[in-house]
Amino acid sequence: MRISWISRVLSWLAAALVGGVYGIAGTIGHSLLWGPIPVGLIVGAIACGAVLIAIRALTHDRGAALAAGLGMLGTLVMISGVGPGGSVVVEDSLSGRIWTYLVAGLVLLVVAWPSLSRMRAPARSASESGQPAAAEAPIITEVPLNPAAGDPPPAVGRRLEQ
Repeated sequence: MRISWISRVLSWLAAALVGGVYGIAGTIGHSLLWGPIPVGLIVGAIACGAVLIAIRALTHDRGAALAAGLGMLGTLVMISGVGPGGSVVVEDSLSGRIWTYLVAGLVLLVVAWPSLSRMRAPARSASESGQPAAAEAPIITEVPLNPAAGDPPPAVGRRLEQ
């Protein structure tokens, strides 16, 4: 069953909105330190990465994950400048630069990750697939020790007697 373009666009808009909310939360909290430990950066990265992975896994759509990532990056860029009152949410510091590149890297990683559901399953043998045994490849029962010395070729098509 094909998903209609209207539902796909609506899912992209919802993903962008969710990504924007996580982007705002992570951007506001990224500078929180607990002693020398950047707790805000760690928690924000885990939350943003988790929502990107969840959207990609639940929708099976790179477009939805990209929309969520663009929502994150859009809100990060939008609130990272100097505000009208002169306040700065993302300072030009090491923590601010790490946060900016970390979110962009997470989005790139999740969107570019190969789709595991589209990888081919290993080929099944004819006996497993319910086809007649004649479709199976012949079974080699003997291997010549030295073909150059005139040893007979392997016996093909005969099964070993038990």
